[in-house]
Amino acid sequence: MLNKQHTLFVCTTCAGVWQNGKRVGESKGEQLLKQLQQIAQNWELRNKFLIQGVECMSACSRSCVIAFVAEDKLTYLFGDLSVDSSASAVLQCASQYYTNPDGSLPWSERPEPLKKGILASIPPLSKWTKLHLHSC
Repeated sequence: MLNKQHTLFVCTTCAGVWQNGKRVGESKGEQLLKQLQQIAQNWELRNKFLIQGVECMSACSRSCVIAFVAEDKLTYLFGDLSVDSSASAVLQCASQYYTNPDGSLPWSERPEPLKKGILASIPPLSKWTKLHLHSC
């Protein structure tokens, strides 16, 4: 699991200001992405965990939004993240996600900013494939 690609998606449209259908200035999501990229320069997993901006993750009422994704692991979607105080906690949680073989992030082990804002925990496709084959 540890040699597979891990990705941290960050919604770049979160908490943006819009006028006439166009974004004005830098969104809070873009600010969070920049903070994560900046502090990740000294992160031990910087070469193993891609940090990728995503145009919209469709959780607009819960901004800022991020997701942890890796093959054969749970996918987590978190929202309600503050730009001012969550970047370090996001990378700490990403480290936990990376080291857990199935990607599980128990509530009690997550950093404080990621205890409240969980929007989804999605099982890996490989789990559904196995269930489908055995359920016939």
